[in-house]
Amino acid sequence: MADKKLKITQTSSIIDNPKRQKQTIEALGLKRIRHSVVHKDTPQIRGMINKVKHLVTVEEVTS
Repeated sequence: MADKKLKITQTSSIIDNPKRQKQTIEALGLKRIRHSVVHKDTPQIRGMINKVKHLVTVEEVTS
């Protein structure tokens, strides 16, 4: 069974958001709006996504 992966895409600007949210977006590896990254589906990544869920969209990657 393959590890599940998540495709995370930044959908909103981080301007006027708290510093912690900006740091979380940076830690996820996102650089700008419509930039996407792929991460393994771990509890740590899920927690980071939960903190910035209003700024990103998440899709499960199959393969």
